[in-house]
Amino acid sequence: MSETQIQSLAFQQAHLKSERLRLFIVLGTIGIGFLVRSVRVLIHSGGENVQLWLTTLGVLAPLAGAEFLMLLAVNRAHKQRRDLSNAAWTGNIIVENALPALGIVLTTSSSIDPAYRALAHPAVLVFFLFITLSTLRLSPALCRLSGFVAAVSYLGAALFLGWKPSFAAGTALLSPQKVVFDFALEFIIGGFVAGIVAGEIRKQVDAALREAETRRQMDRMEHDLEVARSIQQSLLPTSMPRIEGYEIAAWNQPADQTGGDYYDWQLLPDGKVVLALADVTGHGIGPALLAAVCRAYARSSFKTQNGLLAAMDELNCALAGDIGEGRFVTFVAAVCTSTSCTVELLSAGHGPLLVYKMRGDQIDQRGSQGLPLGILPSFVSAPPEILEMHAGDLLVLATDGFFEWANPKGEQFGVSRSGEVIRQAKEKSPRELISTLYRAVVEFSEGTEQQDDLTAVVIKRI
Repeated sequence: MSETQIQSLAFQQAHLKSERLRLFIVLGTIGIGFLVRSVRVLIHSGGENVQLWLTTLGVLAPLAGAEFLMLLAVNRAHKQRRDLSNAAWTGNIIVENALPALGIVLTTSSSIDPAYRALAHPAVLVFFLFITLSTLRLSPALCRLSGFVAAVSYLGAALFLGWKPSFAAGTALLSPQKVVFDFALEFIIGGFVAGIVAGEIRKQVDAALREAETRRQMDRMEHDLEVARSIQQSLLPTSMPRIEGYEIAAWNQPADQTGGDYYDWQLLPDGKVVLALADVTGHGIGPALLAAVCRAYARSSFKTQNGLLAAMDELNCALAGDIGEGRFVTFVAAVCTSTSCTVELLSAGHGPLLVYKMRGDQIDQRGSQGLPLGILPSFVSAPPEILEMHAGDLLVLATDGFFEWANPKGEQFGVSRSGEVIRQAKEKSPRELISTLYRAVVEFSEGTEQQDDLTAVVIKRI
């Protein structure tokens, strides 16, 4: 039964449900037919009618029993999540199409001419019922088999009742010798037509199941991504450090459910506070995993190493063994302390870094001191920059998602616009400044979709 082999468990289950529906229809039809015949016998009682009723019962009872056994087999196969054997499908088709022929043989009136007995019996229509319902088997091969078995059974019943085929050229086309052949041919044709219909139904069912499976996988993926997002968001600090003389705020918004950006802060053994911002190439679940790994390595490195250069070198060594070819991490760290107005700044490929100076009311752009992390086995960098900050000065660490967000014309927001927004918002708190910068970028984008992760850390000297 190559055409009906199940390609997936979902289709197998749908196939068995369809067969169960077909069996319910057959059993219901048998019950209604027998009830109608019983009522007619009660109305028109008589010895011949009672005998006919008993004969009909003798034919319908085995058919109903066979269909009921098939229904039990289908239910058992459905529960066990397996398909029926080829023998079960074929045997059921033979039984269904043999019993109507038996009914024609046993219940045909002897008063009808033998040549017309197979034509005049209403049970002939039952063959068409079974052929039509065979479409619910979702198998063109089984439909064709049903039509063929119906034709053979019908011809056998006609021969048994005394029908004699005629191949003479002069025989009329509407003579019983020809019409019986026509009926058998129509059964075969009906089987092929039912097969075509079953094939189309099968395609629709298969397409619907594939769509449902795709939707289920998408829902599961969405759920997994949402879990990953919640885990990633939980790794971000719930509060920012309180350092006398400084006000600090940070914010993150991934382009997808998960992203490759993160920010963090950590209290160092000497009492200083290091603030970090990292950007893993790309965005999505892969960079998000690398960002989580980077965060863990960074926390370990800054805790055990004395100085930014040593910590960054250890972080680079750890990441170089984990990051695949073509990936890297830009990373910037700023060390603050309440006893000093200087900020120690070291950037590994991350830039530009924007510094607003209240004196002169201007924005300075600072580049990176070293290469991004993960490119080389050892960290190559110049010494950290010592940034002196006075009241009102700002240090803005931001990922390129802000600068590279483009409008419909393809024009990027850029570093210059970002600097001007920061300069105009210099009097605001760091949290309000980040919100102002984000709103300015969104307004500039004119509705274009966010393509990259957004992360910013603002340090303000007060």
